[in-house]
Amino acid sequence: NTRADSFQNPDTESDRIFFGVPVFSYKELQDATNNFDPTRKLGDGGFGIVYYGTLRDGREVAIKHLFEHNYKRVEQFMNEIEILTRLRHRNLVSLYGCTSRHDHELLLVYEYIPNGTVASHLHGELARVGLLTWPIRMQIAVDTATALSYLHASNIIHRDVKTNNVLLDINFSVKVADFGLSRLLPNDVSHVSTAPQGSPGYLDPEYFQCYRLTDKSDVYSFGVVLMELISSMPAVDAARERDEVNLANLCMKKIQKGKLGELVDPSFGFESDQVVKRMVTSVAELAFRCVQGDNELRPSMDQVLEALKKIQSGNYEYENLEKGDDGGNVIPSTSQEEVQPPPSASRNSSQIGILMNNKLSSQKSFSEKWESESTTPNVSG
Repeated sequence: NTRADSFQNPDTESDRIFFGVPVFSYKELQDATNNFDPTRKLGDGGFGIVYYGTLRDGREVAIKHLFEHNYKRVEQFMNEIEILTRLRHRNLVSLYGCTSRHDHELLLVYEYIPNGTVASHLHGELARVGLLTWPIRMQIAVDTATALSYLHASNIIHRDVKTNNVLLDINFSVKVADFGLSRLLPNDVSHVSTAPQGSPGYLDPEYFQCYRLTDKSDVYSFGVVLMELISSMPAVDAARERDEVNLANLCMKKIQKGKLGELVDPSFGFESDQVVKRMVTSVAELAFRCVQGDNELRPSMDQVLEALKKIQSGNYEYENLEKGDDGGNVIPSTSQEEVQPPPSASRNSSQIGILMNNKLSSQKSFSEKWESESTTPNVSG
């Protein structure tokens, strides 16, 4: 049965199974959370509150209690169930079950991931100086890219990629969560036309302006996640200067001025550890490419993942990369296409070279992308 059939015909739902997942009674989940005890609240968002709970069989769970019970919420509820029952991946959160959509309360039951969100560790209540080392952040980036690459291969666009939706287990392994806004693309379709939804600071400006959702919209959002991992700064901060409220704008501005070091979390030892410096610089360039205003200039998620794995392994033997100058700055090779830093940055201060394999480059040169102010989006969301 299709989702529409199930929605219109309640007879298609058995008493205990819905879309292949167990159906819990409201009473079971009420008991599991001690009547939705406020002290068990794990977090909340635009669509509901998440509580910690323990099922009768002893399993620890996270239970999302959706706000309101209207048609839109039912659609999001069923959308998340339908998508998560299609997917099985070590870096995606598992859905254990749900309440019946005919219940007065809509609840989703997930595996409990005990170590909070990436956002909470970077700039929230779990943030501790030096706890999220650069190697851990690099692995978080690879794990998240792996999950998104898997989604895209399954014709699914997440549509709400952000550090609040990237959960961590006790080993800091990633579980990507929250598929309420996700969209399943029909085969052989490059985009869908839909009203923009997502989170401020992460929303693809081309999707926001043109209502065209593509897999490159997730790539843009992931670029902002990479910037957070580099800087430990939130994606949106109203306390920053007006043109720097959005992290994507702030990072591109600093990079174009050759001031990457001002962005980097001080705990990395960016200026003293040349290995870290080259890795962070490589990831910064990749993030820069991900947030290009024109989605055709962004790499695919598969290309992003491939690049991250190469950076993680220390493989810098790219065709168009020299070893760098004595100060550790990366200098692009003149044996390939000549790439100049932007006019506002001196050659000595430029830390962004051409670090990716040529396969990641578009037909337009990187210098064109540097010079085009139109590729510095104002992501107001």
